[in-house]
Amino acid sequence: MRTKATIALVLVALLFYALLLGAKGLAMMSSGSAVGAVLGGAVFVVPVVGTFLVWRELQFGHRSAQLAKELEGEGGLVVDDLPRRPSGRVDRSAADEVFASMRAETEAAPEDWRMWYRLGIAYDDAGDRTRARAAIRHAIVLHDPL
Repeated sequence: MRTKATIALVLVALLFYALLLGAKGLAMMSSGSAVGAVLGGAVFVVPVVGTFLVWRELQFGHRSAQLAKELEGEGGLVVDDLPRRPSGRVDRSAADEVFASMRAETEAAPEDWRMWYRLGIAYDDAGDRTRARAAIRHAIVLHDPL
């Protein structure tokens, strides 16, 4: 519930920001000067791009949570029993071992979204957040092809 409230608060702030900057951008574009039009266009584009990026991240979070729930319902979600350091982070050598086995399983079944989702979790445990997100995005595509 706390996460949803935080997301709602961020969305309200984003909406306020987008409306405020959008109005300023439109006012600058209608100023009559070339410089005002160019700057107004740039100011107008920033909230549009920002809103798109936030929407895309929310979609990713929602879809990845759905896949996790489905995988958990099937009993296929990997149990997080990796040893941790005193800081709470996963022990890197243990994560690397799990990652190697997950990568091999994914290579054996490259069209199975479940394998890609698990590989994404293994990437995340190994500390590679960029590849983790890419693997989970691929799992989403495999699960729901266009």
